[in-house]
This record gives sequence, C-alpha cells and structure tokens, in this order.
Amino acid sequence: MKTDIEIAREAKLRRITEVAEEIGIGSDELEQYGHYMAKIPTSFIDEDKAKNAKLILVTAITATKAGIGKTTVSIGLAEGMRKIGKKCIVALREPSLGPVFGMKGGAAGGGYAQVLPMEKINLHFTGDFHAITSAHNTISALLDNYLYQHAKEGFQLKEVLWKRCLDVNDRNLRQIVTGLGPSTNGKKFISGFDITPASEIMAILCLSKDIDDLRRRIENILLGYTMDDKPFTVKDLGVGGAITVLLLDAIKPNLVQTVEGGAAIVHGGPFANIAHGCNSIIATKTAMSLADYVVTEAGFGADLGAEKFLDIKCRKAGIQPSLTVLVATLNGLKMHGGVPESDIKLPNPEGVVRGFANLDRHIRNLQSFGQTVFVCFNKFSSDTEEEIALVKEHCAKMGVEFCLNNAWAQGGEGAMELANKVVETIEKNPSKPLEFVYPDKMALKDKIEAVAKKIYGAKEVIFARKAVEKLEEATRLGLQDFPVCIAKTQYSFSQDPKAYGAPVDFPFEIKDIVINTGSEMIVAIAGSIIRMPGLPKVPKAQVIDIVDGEIVGLS
Repeated sequence: MKTDIEIAREAKLRRITEVAEEIGIGSDELEQYGHYMAKIPTSFIDEDKAKNAKLILVTAITATKAGIGKTTVSIGLAEGMRKIGKKCIVALREPSLGPVFGMKGGAAGGGYAQVLPMEKINLHFTGDFHAITSAHNTISALLDNYLYQHAKEGFQLKEVLWKRCLDVNDRNLRQIVTGLGPSTNGKKFISGFDITPASEIMAILCLSKDIDDLRRRIENILLGYTMDDKPFTVKDLGVGGAITVLLLDAIKPNLVQTVEGGAAIVHGGPFANIAHGCNSIIATKTAMSLADYVVTEAGFGADLGAEKFLDIKCRKAGIQPSLTVLVATLNGLKMHGGVPESDIKLPNPEGVVRGFANLDRHIRNLQSFGQTVFVCFNKFSSDTEEEIALVKEHCAKMGVEFCLNNAWAQGGEGAMELANKVVETIEKNPSKPLEFVYPDKMALKDKIEAVAKKIYGAKEVIFARKAVEKLEEATRLGLQDFPVCIAKTQYSFSQDPKAYGAPVDFPFEIKDIVINTGSEMIVAIAGSIIRMPGLPKVPKAQVIDIVDGEIVGLS
C-alpha cells in the first residue's frame, strides 16, 4: 500500500469554500489560508443546535509506542458516516512539532483516513502553535522586565512559577539559568521550558468559551508570589490585552478536509499525558452546531484522554458524548498480555487473552461514567482471523458492541459497517447523565486520590512534601473546586511505564503540583513524567527531507 504522504499527495482536494458550503458556512465568512485551509469565526456556535448533535468520543486501550490508531479511527468513522448519508464533522487536535520530528511522527491520521493537506497540518498549519508559544514567552519576557525595572523600588517576587515554552522536544531546556552576565542582562533565575502542548496558554485556549473568557483566564494566570505571599498574576503586569491580541487568530477553529473531502475541524493540541489532551471547546461546539454527528478524539489511553475529556472538558463545557468508541489492536493487547515487543506481530492467542485485562479495565472505567462503550478493532495485515475472533467473542461476553475498522486501507467504504453500528448503538442506548469521578465540592487531595484509585487501580497515593504544600496553597487561594489533571506516563495505568496490562494495588506518587489559575485546573505531576520530552536515539527528523521540491518521510 502507498505511504501516507503518497496518498495525501494524490488525493483530489476540494476548495475549502466548497467544504464550508456543505456544512452551512458561506465563503465570505471564512478567513482562508490558501485554497485548502481556513479559519472559522467563533460566531457559528449555536448552543441550541449543539444540544441536538450526537457527540462521539474516540479513545483507546493503553498506548503502545506506535500508537493504537485513534485519529485514523476518528477520521475513518466520520468518512463512513458521510458514506451512509449522515451529516458528520470530525473535530481533532493539531499536531505538535515535537512528536512530528521526534518518536511518533505526524498526527493527521493514516492511509485513506487522513485530514488534508497533511504536510501543512503536521508542520506550521495556520500558526496556532506559534501564536501560543509567542504569547507564553511574551509573558515570560514581560515578567522578567517588570522584575528588572522595579528592582530599585524594592519589588521582587518570593517565588517565580512561570517558565518558558517551545514546540520542540529538547531535554537540555528542562532546567536553565536565565540572566547570566552583567546586571543589564536582567535578574538571575533558575527557570526551564515546557513543550508548547503543556503550556497553560494552550489549556486556556482549549477551555475558553469566547474571546472575553480567553482574556479573563489569561489575566488570572498565576506567575509567582510576592514577598508577603500574595499571588502575582498577568493582570498585575497589566498586559492581559496584549497577550489576548497575540491569540486573536489562534482562538478561531481551523477548517480542513478528509481524504474524501468531508469537513474536519482541527484546533488546539494539549498532550493527554502532561495536559488535558482534548481539542478546543470552541471547535467541538462549532462542529456540534453545524452537524448532526461529531466525532472527536481524546489523547492516549482512556485512563488519560477520556478521563480528562469527561472530568474536565465536559464538566466545563456542559457537553457529553452519546457514545464512546474504545479502539483496540492485537499488537496492543499482546503487549499488555506480556508478549515481548519484538514478537507482538506474531500469532499468540494466549497473549491476546491475557491482554484482555487492559481492555476490560478501560471498558469498566468508561461505563462508570455512564457511557455506552463500543469497541472498534483496528485491523493490521499481520492479524489472524483466530485472534480477531477471540476479541469479538470477548466483547460479546462483556456486553459491548464490536466492529472491525478498515478505514486505513479503504477509507469511508471500509468504515461503513462501523458507522452503521455506531448510529444503531446510539439510537438503542439513550444517553445517561454523565457521572464524574469526583464532585466539584471535594478536597483537591481527595480528587487526585479518586482518579488514582478508581481509574488507575492504585492502592494508595503518596504525596511528596512539595505537593502537599502546593495543594494547601491552592486551597488557601480558594481553588478547591477546580478539577484535577494528572500528568503521568501514557504506557501504563500506573506511574511505571513498564507495568503493562492492568496493574492493581500499587503505590501512586504525586511529586509536584502545578496551580493553573488561568485554565482553572490543578495539574498533579506523577512519577517521573516530564513536561518537556526528549528526542529518541533515531528521531523522525532523520527521515524527513525535501526531494525534487516535495516533502518525503512525513507520516
């Protein structure tokens, strides 16, 4: 089969104005970025229409390093919906340059289930990530300047919390010292960089309901504490308006298309292991205002992306899925069944059966939210019919629907059965009220323990002294009603990336707490997780090139 980039290049793209008109947006209402990409005004959100749309969440079993294929399923399902005559839009996150040039590669789907133009989406796109990076680092520069300019007046901060960000995997920037050299270079501080998807500005953009809410949240960002222990915010700097100006274009959702010409809205890009892992509320509600069915994705496994989608995004936006699709692969099941990574493409029915423990934990977790769960099986050429039959039989025993997905190889036609079964399942199972893991009115420490014990399977949660102090500080600031966002490895339910399957009764350590007063959530740092990834020994950048004027190696 052709490579992703070959398929993308050979696809006959529709003008973005045609794609927009099909979903009810006039060409004069678009801000076009060339012929095939455009920004949509935020004014298309209609709360009444959005309430009638069926939202479908796509999540997955615990990830492998190669991924499980959620984005491919999401796009394929939307293409399949269109094939069976349903008005459907897929709403996704934007790729980060870190993974594109690092370990994972692109994030625009695969095969005949991609969003296009994939090269632009995977690279600079419409500049949203650059705008977020610029806004974040402008705050850093303005804060450093404020401290420098007001030092003679005796002003200083007892603690500076705000770091910098960059959309590149760069381990050397995790911890740095700024202001070295003569005094004219500014005050000396220990600082560091997070990757842009972990920036609080990214979370703010994705959780804001409109431009006014965006500004309010930006002004509320906690930058540090004064010498008398008072919070110092962006509002105290007096630059909330300037930072908002930098994000005026970035807050508008991006309209692109699938390989088959269907509408796709791609906007925002927080990682699910170190942030909340969902596209923007504005993008999701825009799609729900324009279509009868909306397919969206939450990053990594359901213990991360789906939990945060339901406990954070749905709580904030007042939305909920009509159905959750749980993506599984034989490779993933075998890995969680203890099969060595070098052998997961070889037949191993026993390994598949052992891997059901991971699948079952995710199913039960999602059902605990009140969700109807549908297992979508991503088929690969190395899969055997015997092993696929095992998965199908097991899902029947669990009482959940099961369907193969062939969108990667066949596009919408390969997802028509999936689309029909999804529609049928939604119609048979009316939405139940969403049940969160924890209520708003619960101590922050108890919220973290609720997620760790109920979703991950931990026996106890151990809080480092620094984490306890910051939780106490958050409570002192009146932030106890915020939801919690746990940053942990994507490769296991636990904090140990090598603890595959469905581990239980393990200790779960919270090493630090990040207080996000702008995005209005408390980020708990678990285990050895870091917010600035490094590059692998052989990064994807080594195979990306331009040959005869065309990009190669991008996937």
